[in-house]
Amino acid sequence: MRRWSSSFHPVAGALGLALSGLRTEAMGAAPGLSPLSPAVSGLRLDPATAVPTDRGLQRELEAIDRRLRATAGIPEEQTSAGVLDLRTGRLAWVRPDRMDYAASLPKIGILLAWFDANRDAATWDEETRRELGQMIKRSDNAIAAKFSRAMGLPAIQAVLDREGFYDATQGGGLWLGKHYGKSEERFGDPVGNHSHGANVRQVMRFLLRLEQGTLVSAEASRAMRGIFASPGIAHIDDKFVRGLAGRAVEVRRKAGWWETWAHDAAVVTGGGRHYLIVAMTRHAQGEHYLVEFARAVDDIVKP
Repeated sequence: MRRWSSSFHPVAGALGLALSGLRTEAMGAAPGLSPLSPAVSGLRLDPATAVPTDRGLQRELEAIDRRLRATAGIPEEQTSAGVLDLRTGRLAWVRPDRMDYAASLPKIGILLAWFDANRDAATWDEETRRELGQMIKRSDNAIAAKFSRAMGLPAIQAVLDREGFYDATQGGGLWLGKHYGKSEERFGDPVGNHSHGANVRQVMRFLLRLEQGTLVSAEASRAMRGIFASPGIAHIDDKFVRGLAGRAVEVRRKAGWWETWAHDAAVVTGGGRHYLIVAMTRHAQGEHYLVEFARAVDDIVKP
């Protein structure tokens, strides 16, 4: 049972979400899908589906995680990460079901719930797309709260639950139990009592379904990809974006941080690439981990 409380977790802090080099020009223009391999077009990453990892990629990802944690002095239980090559279907991850406080990552749940409630494309006006772009790329808490208050926290979480993005019996997932900014309305997730929670598996699953075009509808998925892109909104140069700077790549990403939590999640394309990369950390050196993680992963995934 979900318990409502007047107490609340410290407000999620600044969130960096960025696009690097995307070629779309108009606000909210939706990038088209890169062709997905047959191995990926029907791939499911939900906990009930046993998806084998690629032996070679798994070995390399584990080595990257060990090296970066050793360099920064981060305990094993304070990182989780994953990568999925959408050209080949190769998957690797470490501790994908580790549930943690997610800062602003669950704002993607607000985006999903809004499109679920507004399925008529005629309602997707430019002003709404601009505001959603500000929520995603600049992590505007006031705009996020405007949408979450209009829909209601239970309604948003109901969409996430229905789509399998949160399941307490399977380790949790995406959880939105508090409005961003000042709010006394709060309900914690059953697994960790987080006001805003996530794990790598479900964030990666969200991005995969977005690329597959199966979130709400193909048309809505395309519109959401355009909102992630929002080329008229400046990106923040940190985490994965900083790590991939200077490379021939395009990045559509969602990142979040608060106090010692630092997370990033992205779709990376360009130069023959098309992959998902997600990492969550809880350590003072988390930002450094994320920058170096993006560089190291790109080195092993690029053609």
